[in-house]
Amino acid sequence: MKMEEDLAFGTISPTRTQKKIADGSNGDVAVDQYHKYKEDVGIMKEMGLDAYRFSISWSRILPRIQPYVTLFHWDLPQTLDDEYGGFLSPRIVDDYRDFADFCFKEFGDRVKYWITFNKPWTYCNFGYATGSLAPGRCSAWQNLNCTGGDSGTEPYLVAHHLLLAHASAVKLYKEKYETSQKGVIGITLVSHWFEPYSNSGKDRNAALRALDFMLGWALDPLIYGDYPYSMRSLAGSRLPKFSHEQSAIVKGSFDFNRMNYYTANYAKDAPQLGNTNPSYTTDSGANLSTERNGVPIGAPDALNTFFSYPKGIRKLMLYIKNKYGNPLIFITENGVDEFNNSTLPLKQQLYDPMRIDYYYKHLSYLLRAIKEGANVKGYFAWSLLDNFEWGSGYTVRFGINYVDYQNRLKRYPKYSAFWFKSFLKKY
Repeated sequence: MKMEEDLAFGTISPTRTQKKIADGSNGDVAVDQYHKYKEDVGIMKEMGLDAYRFSISWSRILPRIQPYVTLFHWDLPQTLDDEYGGFLSPRIVDDYRDFADFCFKEFGDRVKYWITFNKPWTYCNFGYATGSLAPGRCSAWQNLNCTGGDSGTEPYLVAHHLLLAHASAVKLYKEKYETSQKGVIGITLVSHWFEPYSNSGKDRNAALRALDFMLGWALDPLIYGDYPYSMRSLAGSRLPKFSHEQSAIVKGSFDFNRMNYYTANYAKDAPQLGNTNPSYTTDSGANLSTERNGVPIGAPDALNTFFSYPKGIRKLMLYIKNKYGNPLIFITENGVDEFNNSTLPLKQQLYDPMRIDYYYKHLSYLLRAIKEGANVKGYFAWSLLDNFEWGSGYTVRFGINYVDYQNRLKRYPKYSAFWFKSFLKKY
């Protein structure tokens, strides 16, 4: 069993942007694991964890690391965005490869598991289609107070350059470092599960298109060397093309795939009728919803964003097994949040039975998928600690360990932490 945390170091400006963070907070200190890492490693040891995934901030290289390392978790150095638009430009491929080269050289003697990028879909969709995450770009017609952009082209362009940067870093690692360092390298993807809104053929096809536009957007190129047919058909010339050389480099550019899973949606067919405002968010022709006939697909989280659908993790793993040749998979994020209500007594804030129920059910369905042949070899829960949750700031808590933001960031185990400790001892 593993845990994951995201360390907010070095990239301050996006979290200081006015009106982007729910509670007006920023990630300058977050949970201060930079100084409290020894205490947190002690927490992990006490719980019996055997691995811990976190990110190296491109903007501020860390002096000490643990074995599971993510190289890019949406923290692009501001100077590269100012200079040439970051991932909007193919120049990012060489700069990212140089950054990865530095990390491989400096830390590769201690790191055996490398992850190039965390959740490309989230970065491309929310950063360049809806503008809700940095760098906050989207089409002006959406009236979402974005910094500029084109929701119909930029998400695809950014994803294309991101995949090329990933493949370039993997190629470098395998040619220059793999033999001596004996590590492995992959990428972390994220996908919801999509249930057809009805049993009609149109809605079943809509669910498959939704999977293509979220999961297949990256996994098809990594497995087959090109984007899904449905994306080519619906996005047309707005979807970039791989050259033969690029396709060959991207295809198979991983030793393992990481998958994050939180929730599921219903998918209903939504035919495109001469849309004059193209956007990645509508290109799939699938109308996504979290309820059907007034009934939610599962229990909602604090913000009604993620709805607990444990059987979805099994279905997603089996879908990957059957469509993509059963690649090696590690689950790198799975968890649920609750509101941060510091007015409650501490003991009450530590009581989180809904989180225990969430993990128990998801792990049960994941075990079923494994018994049915899914090649899943690891699981990271999100997250070890309460932390700064991007646009939600400190308004929600995902941790199985409570962080007292008002009292020197002191840590307290929640009931779910004790449950995990017992679970790990048993298995």
